[in-house]
Amino acid sequence: MRRLFPALWALLFALPAMASDYRSVVGPAAILYDAPSQMAKKLYLIRAQTPVEVVVRLEGWFKVRDAEGTLAWIEAAQLAERRTVMVIAARGELRQADRDDAPVLASLDKWLVVDYLATGAPGWVKVRHRDGATGFVRSTQVWGT
Repeated sequence: MRRLFPALWALLFALPAMASDYRSVVGPAAILYDAPSQMAKKLYLIRAQTPVEVVVRLEGWFKVRDAEGTLAWIEAAQLAERRTVMVIAARGELRQADRDDAPVLASLDKWLVVDYLATGAPGWVKVRHRDGATGFVRSTQVWGT
């Protein structure tokens, strides 16, 4: 028991430090399956650049979670390490700086995908819109961080 306690204690403190692994879909679209096999039931298509969270890895396959919380399997080749985030608020606001009083550069529609650039001040994410506009959005307005 004396040997087990330090190991459990170390694991307890290591868990919060484990970062989520977010990736984005490549190609025009990818198929999500109910098991890690092309012979498994096809669940739905997911469009290019959509962010997903990797929760399990198997040889050639990832089990992923999407912005709505759905779990499914995708072929590893269908994912890129490139990070994107998806607007989940009814209307997101792209701001010039990571402050609520910063000027709004653009309004972002729900389900819009933007490139993830960096984490800003606590509660903010730096992103780039496909038209080139770069700014900050509240982390509560996007999924994939």
